[in-house]
Amino acid sequence: MNKEEVFKFLDSKGIEYVRLDHEPVYSMDDLVGMEMPVTDANAKNVFVYAKKNDKYYLITVHGDKKANLKKFKKDYGIKSLNFADDEQLAEVLDVVQGSVSPLSILNDKDHKVEFYLDKYFDKEDQLIACHPNENTATIWLKVTDLMDLIRENGNEASFFSNVSLEF
Repeated sequence: MNKEEVFKFLDSKGIEYVRLDHEPVYSMDDLVGMEMPVTDANAKNVFVYAKKNDKYYLITVHGDKKANLKKFKKDYGIKSLNFADDEQLAEVLDVVQGSVSPLSILNDKDHKVEFYLDKYFDKEDQLIACHPNENTATIWLKVTDLMDLIRENGNEASFFSNVSLEF
């Protein structure tokens, strides 16, 4: 799904969201000075690959944190993780660098991606900011809706708490 297909899909499911179109955003630094309708819902994504078990993991943390990949590997019994390359991003999520988002998992037809979301977002009526598979827009939707969509797609989706504050 591209950006417009994501919006049509969400509309067809009756999922409420707030949309903001903007210049391309590649990192949290690009958000400085940008007026956001929701300020506590920013998220960062790390897409990694475990060659030994041919599994992909999308790890999404609150915008002011970073994923502690060393602890993640230990907690989930994974020997080695590598950042997915451009070819893997295109093949598995059908996106390019800078556009990875939990909504990209909807493009995972082989269900190779496991989704892990920062426990920060596990609150009633909590919103999360996501790119709609292109980094020229951001949408805010309920975390419960996002988790349901990912699970309906056939992917595992869980909360985790192995993040550390970024200094």
